[in-house]
Amino acid sequence: MTIERDGSLKSVPFLKKGENMALDKTKVVYQIYPKSFKDTTGNGLGDFRGIIEKIPYLKELGVDMVWLNPFYPSPQRDNGYDISDYTAVDLIFGDMADFEEMVKVGQQHGIDFMLDMVLNHCSIEHEWFQKALAGDSYYQDFFILRDEPTDWLSKFGGSAWAPFGDTGKYYLHLYDVTQADLNWRNPNVRQELFKVVNFWRDKGVNGFRFDVINVIGKDEVLTDCPEQEGKPAYTDKPIVHDYLRMMNEATFGQDDSFMTVGEMSATTIENCILYTAPDRQELSMAFNFHHLKVDYEAGQKWTLKAFDFEELKRLFHTWGKEMSDHDGWSALFWNNHDQPRALNRFVDVEDFRNEGATMLAASIHLSRGTPYIYMGEEIGMVDPDYDSMEDYVDVESLNAYQSLLAEGQSPEAAFRIIKTKSRDNSRTPMQWDDSVNAGFTTGTPWLKAGKSYPLINVENEIKGPIFTFYQKLIALRKELPIIAEGSYQPAYEDSPQVYAFEREWQGQKLLVLNNFYADPITVDILPDYQNGQVLLSNYGKTQIDHVMTLQPYETLAILVGEN
Repeated sequence: MTIERDGSLKSVPFLKKGENMALDKTKVVYQIYPKSFKDTTGNGLGDFRGIIEKIPYLKELGVDMVWLNPFYPSPQRDNGYDISDYTAVDLIFGDMADFEEMVKVGQQHGIDFMLDMVLNHCSIEHEWFQKALAGDSYYQDFFILRDEPTDWLSKFGGSAWAPFGDTGKYYLHLYDVTQADLNWRNPNVRQELFKVVNFWRDKGVNGFRFDVINVIGKDEVLTDCPEQEGKPAYTDKPIVHDYLRMMNEATFGQDDSFMTVGEMSATTIENCILYTAPDRQELSMAFNFHHLKVDYEAGQKWTLKAFDFEELKRLFHTWGKEMSDHDGWSALFWNNHDQPRALNRFVDVEDFRNEGATMLAASIHLSRGTPYIYMGEEIGMVDPDYDSMEDYVDVESLNAYQSLLAEGQSPEAAFRIIKTKSRDNSRTPMQWDDSVNAGFTTGTPWLKAGKSYPLINVENEIKGPIFTFYQKLIALRKELPIIAEGSYQPAYEDSPQVYAFEREWQGQKLLVLNNFYADPITVDILPDYQNGQVLLSNYGKTQIDHVMTLQPYETLAILVGEN
């Protein structure tokens, strides 16, 4: 049985036991926030030609694929995730010829491109919504319209429903009011979205990151009851799996080399196993964000709190073991365009930036899953250390500042919180050299460069301990099947400051020890590893003793068994 490219709902058979979607687990992905990577025009905004210019740099690092945040035409109400045309490029980044050249040059260097697909919702400026608003009943069924709104809340605050013109109806927007949710129950919607995916496949793209894809499955009858088992009523609905299998068959599943990742909002391990198990033909892997909320006080982002190491360790171990035991696959990451720099969150950057950066890298690159590197991470970039609210442009940060003041925080206290948690922390221009604006632009950057660029920049760091450590980690994943394919087992679970795990593959075993603190700690090496070899150390260790002291932010990987 097959599914045509028309998106019709048909049953898709699971693969037979033992069959696999051909995910290359040796690959490493590099995320580029295009607006901030490299500007070649002097207008202060990064562009496709800037990416083309820096592809040799990415080749030297060793990555296999580049994920780009959205570059489509957009009113920019939500950072480009409010798309008004799915099959065009915003001219601030260049034209389609520039895009096609970028893909071609990347392929010449062994680097493929992964695009952000925002298929849960589109901008209300999209022609589909505009035609619906004008009274076209065909396009009205592209959206979720109701006479009576439910009590669902928008992820951006307030009701998730807004008046649909003067019709007396309401349209659903789980995110910004300018982002109307698409009606996946309508086969015509699926047909159009699958055409979008295939349009970019035909452009030579070899990967997709699907934004908030686990909320596309709304029930036919929507009722009050916003919370079910701690999750909104529209999250991880069973029909999402049907939709993903349909999309897989109609689009990227036709190419065994394709890599896909789903961004999963408030998801569960059980569902991520289903989304990513190879025999289910849904997605290659899944992002979850639980580990990046361990420095939230009572689950609230706009708070100041030291990270909870025990919770971090528990999450890594639980997800690592369950996904391993049930053949799921995770996308592993510390940084992205929506998070402050991990170095500032988890490491004493003043005294141990190099050690902390390399430890954090090893803790995911040697684990089970596909590692993602966010631009600048490989040179140890840190938060920008801005001086005032005038330096911030992120609407979420600006709104949060006003909310904090309204709650009674002093301007100084509110600013400290923004400075710690703002998304702008990761969106600052890539630091290429120590020239004005970090070598990002000859003009005025859309967002001010971080203060650290005179010291922390590619020119200074490309032969330094962090960049070369990342090169080694990427190379090891390709050299040793145990890193790409091995199982995951928690280790040293009772340690107050060491996150450790074991990998196993065809008689080989690997123990990875990561000290998450600036204090040394002594550990008894497990008997199986006492005669092993040091595979990797960010302190240059070469010998294994029965008892070893891990230095501040030390990572130590011990391998036993034949290659």
